[in-house]
Amino acid sequence: MAIPNDPVILMSYLNTQLRDHYSSLDELCRSMCIDRDEIERKLRMIGYVYNAERNQFCL
Repeated sequence: MAIPNDPVILMSYLNTQLRDHYSSLDELCRSMCIDRDEIERKLRMIGYVYNAERNQFCL
């Protein structure tokens, strides 16, 4: 499955997926076969970090 490359669109896409389908970032990454470190690195570039308590990427 292709995910958005643009960091802002990626953040929005992942937050929607986390809200609607996954209980954690690890679960999402396993299910979609994507590298968590790469995702987190890309979103840190625009100031977003994963908040496990909220299960979303936040500023």
